[in-house]
Amino acid sequence: MARVRPDALIIGAGVSGLTTAVRLAERGLTVRIVAKEPPSRTTSASGGAIWDPIYATHEDVPRWSAETYEELSALAGVPGTGVRMVSGVEASREVIPAPAWARQLPGFRECRPDELREPFRSGWRYTAPIVDMPVYLGHLLRRLTSMGVTSAEGAVSTLDEVAGRADVIVNCTGIGARDLVGDRALTPVKGQLVAMTNPGITEFFAEHTAELTEEPDITYILPQGPDVVLLGGSAQDGVDSLALDDKVADGIVERCVAVEPALAGAEVLGHRIGLRPNRVPVRVELEHRAGTTVVHNYGHGGAGVSLSWGCASDVARLVAGR
Repeated sequence: MARVRPDALIIGAGVSGLTTAVRLAERGLTVRIVAKEPPSRTTSASGGAIWDPIYATHEDVPRWSAETYEELSALAGVPGTGVRMVSGVEASREVIPAPAWARQLPGFRECRPDELREPFRSGWRYTAPIVDMPVYLGHLLRRLTSMGVTSAEGAVSTLDEVAGRADVIVNCTGIGARDLVGDRALTPVKGQLVAMTNPGITEFFAEHTAELTEEPDITYILPQGPDVVLLGGSAQDGVDSLALDDKVADGIVERCVAVEPALAGAEVLGHRIGLRPNRVPVRVELEHRAGTTVVHNYGHGGAGVSLSWGCASDVARLVAGR
């Protein structure tokens, strides 16, 4: 039997591609995904993934992140999603007021000085979703399968290769868009995480920086349940190697132990490395290319998860209104 030509072909199987596929399928479209790597080997799978809308630039970041917070909050606690609501502290090395978005979150309050360790000088508490990305991507895949969405592995070098294979092509290739569409505004920002046994940490710690690469040695501690805690991080602008940097990993552990001494002596379980697709601004837009309708959804930097549902909804509206 010949395959039915899909309404939409999505290139990329990271969190943006899978979430976009859900939104399009919810509208009744026939959707197919093609990707060079399976979800478990994408940049998304390597992320620490706390909802935190500070690592992307676009005028719609507040709206996209608010919708995503609501979606992830609804998934929190549902078995098999990998999403939990966790309380914790976000802190800055400067004395600054808490951002407006943080003040709107459950459990918000300013930190007392005795709640912060050097070099952090101001901070605030709130509750936010933390996502175990490998588990979450598996949840999205199962959801898509139940909706009839199909997927296949395969490299796509140019949009011309897939022109005509669907009514709409959706580009969710992340850093791969540098080559796919020749976008030189897109730059890689290498990130590393260290996974360790959890010595009993139940709250997150996240460093607040205005820009992803402003402070290349950022600090965060993200408990992934009772057994594992993820330590971060790094933001090496323009570095596109996925090789483990032992010096960076050692620095991550040192900074996190300074914030949370209970981590001293915890066992290292492994490392996660990925290339954040950084672009100013994030690209969510429709383009007509030689008779092919293309919708782009990439360039989210370190906020891919935090913006995922909002951006996917905008893609669905662009597809519907084309």
